[in-house]
Amino acid sequence: MLTDSDMKNLAARGISSGQLQAQVERFVTGFPYLKIYDSARPGEGITVLDDARQGQAVERWDGYLADGGKVTKFVPASGAASRMFKALFAFVDGDCEHPEEGSDVQKLLAGIHDVAFCGELDNLLLGKYSKGVDALLSEGREKDVIAAIIKPDGMNYGNLPKGLLTFHHAADGTRTPVEEQLMEGAQSARQSDGTVNMHLTVSGAHRDAFAKKIAEVTPAIEKKMNVKINVGMSEQKASTDTVAVNEDNTLFRENGEIVFRPGGHGALIQNLNDIDSEVVFIKNIDNVVPDKLRGDTLRYKKVIAGYLMELHDKILSYIRMIDSRTYDERQLEEVCAFMRTAFSFDAPELTSLHGEDLATYLRAKMDRPLRVCGMVRNEGEPGGGPYITYNTDGSRSLQILESTQIDLSQEANREMMAKATHFNPVDLVCYVRDAEGRKFDLTRYVDPQTGFISSKSLHGRNLKALELPGLWNGAMSDWNTAFVEVPVTTFNPVKTVNDLLRPQHQG
Repeated sequence: MLTDSDMKNLAARGISSGQLQAQVERFVTGFPYLKIYDSARPGEGITVLDDARQGQAVERWDGYLADGGKVTKFVPASGAASRMFKALFAFVDGDCEHPEEGSDVQKLLAGIHDVAFCGELDNLLLGKYSKGVDALLSEGREKDVIAAIIKPDGMNYGNLPKGLLTFHHAADGTRTPVEEQLMEGAQSARQSDGTVNMHLTVSGAHRDAFAKKIAEVTPAIEKKMNVKINVGMSEQKASTDTVAVNEDNTLFRENGEIVFRPGGHGALIQNLNDIDSEVVFIKNIDNVVPDKLRGDTLRYKKVIAGYLMELHDKILSYIRMIDSRTYDERQLEEVCAFMRTAFSFDAPELTSLHGEDLATYLRAKMDRPLRVCGMVRNEGEPGGGPYITYNTDGSRSLQILESTQIDLSQEANREMMAKATHFNPVDLVCYVRDAEGRKFDLTRYVDPQTGFISSKSLHGRNLKALELPGLWNGAMSDWNTAFVEVPVTTFNPVKTVNDLLRPQHQG
């Protein structure tokens, strides 16, 4: 039973009572596993471009920009960095006075002068204790040093978003991930008028801090790179929040009020939908490298963007042919072959339909949002990543799956996962306008059957949370998708603070 207060809460969020009920029912029914045709591999869903084809793609991208093409870098940046410092919190809040030999904390302290925030930490400690990092460590005061990194009365890194942490050394000082993203954009997405468009999704609690940092660092980057940078920011919409339930699937309440939670990165399809651009790059905030190591990143940004434009050129030419009604059966077969080769798309209709019926079907399938996703060779354990899956209409297409979407009780699925050769580094470029140049409504291409249910807790009470179809998973399920192999050097995420000690993050 919903109270008057509940109804006001729903109205304020823009969520209807029907939507609320549908979310609660989803906890009861769960989400179905996806039916897999095969893992995507080179020659079977993943395209490997040789040097010549890479060169052609780069040329096409440079041509797109020179001709006045519009592009925006879309960077999800709302995530807090708390998980980066899990080991540090455990040490500071634990009973041991000194870190264990070989532990992550011990390794970080051993390499503390190699992390770019060391100077900031040293200055803070000098002001607080009149002693720097080395002096405190020599006295065995490791907890004071670690606490100064993560606690609110120190640098407060445990409560800040990743985008605002100091990651790298640079010739002109140090840089945060948001600065590195700005630099990367200036080098790969400069429009013909000299502008660079960037959009960050941020949390409301940190919006002002992002705005301050961007205002502080942008002028120097603009001068150095001879560009004008336009940075937009948005927050995850309250209408995409999802309800929490108890373990018996009843509404989870606190102080009598229904508890809602952010719906996960899949909610950002709404923010992406608001971007006014033909082409959009998507990349996680923490996947950045210093200037001197950015060569491969920049090249393959252009490669996948140029390949996107080549696919779009082909699609547009086929749609124009169909619209002009000048095609014959042979040409329609050529279109079918293109869909199979470019997108691993197949459907019963490609063989059962003919003539105008087939042309109409192909046109509808081609005139959809388009994305090219970089895929990195999996050098560890196989898991979630690129697959060819069956869709609800009986067709097959390329999808990015998480392992939780795969029924591992089925031996055939386990065998397909074992054959997987690549994983998803979240390196996407998208074309989001239709054949007439109008913006697609991206919310129409989401598969609502591909969300997640996870176990969480709030103030010591267990709850179940509902996550919307992931941004690059089910939220883009009904797009035309192509996978292109990119080198592992383009994938340099920072999942824990110790990742900053890796060579990829040493400037």
